[in-house]
Amino acid sequence: MGKQAMEIFDDMLKAGVKPDYISYVAVLSSCSHSGLVQEGKSYFDMMKRIHNISPGLEHYSCMVDLLGRAGLLSEAKNLIDEMPMEPTAEVWGALLSACKIHGNNELAEFAAKHLFELDSPDSGSYMLMAKIYADAGKSDDSAQVRKLMRDKGIKKNPGYSWMEVDNKVHVFKADDVSHPQVLAIRKKLDELMEKIALLGYVRTESPRSEIHHSEKLAVAFGIMSLPTWMPVHIMKNLRICSDCHTVIKLISSVTGREFVIRDAVRFHHFKGGSCSCGDYW
Repeated sequence: MGKQAMEIFDDMLKAGVKPDYISYVAVLSSCSHSGLVQEGKSYFDMMKRIHNISPGLEHYSCMVDLLGRAGLLSEAKNLIDEMPMEPTAEVWGALLSACKIHGNNELAEFAAKHLFELDSPDSGSYMLMAKIYADAGKSDDSAQVRKLMRDKGIKKNPGYSWMEVDNKVHVFKADDVSHPQVLAIRKKLDELMEKIALLGYVRTESPRSEIHHSEKLAVAFGIMSLPTWMPVHIMKNLRICSDCHTVIKLISSVTGREFVIRDAVRFHHFKGGSCSCGDYW
């Protein structure tokens, strides 16, 4: 709720309450997740110029993420160059993710180089760079990144989702067949996919496992298992992918159901064919 967070922050200023280090982390993060570039720049300047707070790593990370998401990659890179401290994996990771979104492979390589030098154990950055290379037709470079992961003993984090039904936690993994109701769940998911196809949904070219990503399986199970008036609450350990995000928006439209999914980045509230994130996450 980026705009609401900004309103509260502004009300705080009007009331004469001085924001502190953490207050600015909150409002800059809100701007980042809502795509409010000019507002974020204004708060970043206000923090230094009016409230005499020196930006920390969290503030710089928010600003790099904000500028990068908006496609202002040169500004994001310049801000990193101006940082008075060494950029962390979070900062370089924000730039790398933005490069993937906006197709700047050259800057992506630059960000990835710095990320890999930090020896971060997070597999996400390696997988992201491998995909960037693969999408660019550089299969050898993609394979080299995966080899680097193996050499460093870094393993890809498997994606999984979980939800609670009748005081029992149900866990789902992509293409997993261990759930006792897996056949019924997949049948339900296939029915839902047929319905959203009538709305114009076309699956992008990708591995077939994307059809049975964990959050899609959880959504189908939630529809089967919970009363129609009850929102379906799901947790996921990784960032929800764009295809699943689109599919769940459409499912919320054709079924009239509400879904609340907490992924590794934020909450998503799907209702009536739209998401609370505004497709910006």
